[in-house]
Amino acid sequence: MLNLVNKSPFERLAMESCLRVAPKGSAIVFLEDGVYAVTKGTAAAAKIQAAAEGSAIYVLGPDLDARGVDRERVMDGVTEIDYGGFVDLVVEHGTPQSWL
Repeated sequence: MLNLVNKSPFERLAMESCLRVAPKGSAIVFLEDGVYAVTKGTAAAAKIQAAAEGSAIYVLGPDLDARGVDRERVMDGVTEIDYGGFVDLVVEHGTPQSWL
């Protein structure tokens, strides 16, 4: 299953809901304001690290750029993708689940 988290973990519970419900082996893509979840040293970091043990974690690079997030701040184990990579994930996993 492909899970999309586009809300900041500091404003909404979308990430929390996704990580609690998404089955192991899922792919989770952080995009738009959701990219803040995959930055080092935040309250969300430990939860993302735990999720990475059973799921593939991705972040949309253009959204990092749009928000001025330096690549050095992205957590280890998070794979950066571009729009083409995002499309590939949708094709591979089918209809995505968006977490609002």
